Amino acid sequence: MSDTPVKQQNTAAYYMQAVLSFGIALAAVAIGIFQLEASAWVRAFLAVSVLYLTTSAFTLAKVVRDRQEAGQIVSRVDQARLEKLLAEHDPFQKL
Repeated sequence: MSDTPVKQQNTAAYYMQAVLSFGIALAAVAIGIFQLEASAWVRAFLAVSVLYLTTSAFTLAKVVRDRQEAGQIVSRVDQARLEKLLAEHDPFQKL
């Protein structure tokens, strides 16, 4: 009686769409900063800010994914313990 969850796999098209969307967004921001009529210091500050935001977003996504995976592992261990207890339990055993 084990309900193993089906592991979800992303399609290649979905993966490519995500990568292209990220690349286009990053390129658009870079072009916007480059075309901005401001001093070099302002453009450099904005560029560093975008890079910091991008790396922070990747870090946040990894932390959220890791926490979710850890929760699934704990859930599986708890479920295995419960199944073992139920398998060993004899309701007709005299106390």
